Amino acid sequence: MKKLKWILLVSIVGCTASVEYSADSQLPEADYKLTSDQTHNKFSRTIEPILTINSGDVVEISTEEATDGQLSINSDTSDLMNLSFDPIHPLTGPIYINEAKPGDVIAVTLHKIEIGDWGWTAILPGFGFLADEYTEPYLRTWKLTGKNTLKFANNIAIPLKPFAGVLGVAPNTDSLLSTIPPRANGGNMDDPKMVEGTIVYLPVFVDGALFSMGDAHAAQGLGEVCGTAIEAPMKFLVEINLIKGSSIQEPQYENEDVYAVTAFATTIDEAAKKATRYMIEHLTKNYGLSRNDAYMLCSLAGDLKIAEVVDVPHMLVTMSIDKNVIAND
Repeated sequence: MKKLKWILLVSIVGCTASVEYSADSQLPEADYKLTSDQTHNKFSRTIEPILTINSGDVVEISTEEATDGQLSINSDTSDLMNLSFDPIHPLTGPIYINEAKPGDVIAVTLHKIEIGDWGWTAILPGFGFLADEYTEPYLRTWKLTGKNTLKFANNIAIPLKPFAGVLGVAPNTDSLLSTIPPRANGGNMDDPKMVEGTIVYLPVFVDGALFSMGDAHAAQGLGEVCGTAIEAPMKFLVEINLIKGSSIQEPQYENEDVYAVTAFATTIDEAAKKATRYMIEHLTKNYGLSRNDAYMLCSLAGDLKIAEVVDVPHMLVTMSIDKNVIAND
């Protein structure tokens, strides 16, 4: 890993806080550890937290692969026909953050991500962007121990870039919501850009935020078009900081290279429009631009991308701007 250390002056909607990310050999020590059996698989304010922390605490979070143990390295395509969706997306958590209140923001720094020893990818009947065309189940499994790339086929190698497919807080509802679609609370965003070294900002909707994560992916392309990534067990070292007096509508994130906003909707068009509006808001509030100039900058330097298209009924779009543009002295 390259040596990297920077201090991000987080300025979300007029509130500035300092969040430090370090990717050198001096990783922070975990204050707490959560295991992959400390899980739930819905989003709701009624789910009791399994851990209470203070702002700035570091937690080691282990996660199970997306089927919660229904598949293994030895599974074959026939096992997909017996797959139950009831336990899909086991999420480790929730974590209660002291003093977090609705209208605040939590900053989740992904200090370290360790891939488990195996992973799988599948085509599931009725699921995926081309579900009407690919109607037969298909499964592949791989050993991942000690690998930086995966040999997919002759002359085809996929770099492993692990991230959490699901990362979010509790919505303000008593209903037990499915984890399948992304929402304003984050959830199943499936954004492969949220890798090690990223700081993810999540709006808080309930006291304590109730943060959870899971559905880890060893690799995924933008869109996740067949419906699955390289689904794998994983271990995350995260630092959670509370930003008081801040407000965002949907998750945002940054790393040393870019600042990005996310937006969900039932169509790509609407999600793309929302993402553009969020970036305009970010630029006007934090860089002193007029709305016209912010809109123009989005056209000149904003990168609008599809994160995922398969987690119905919602899709996720992001817009990012290179920090060489917006942090140029």
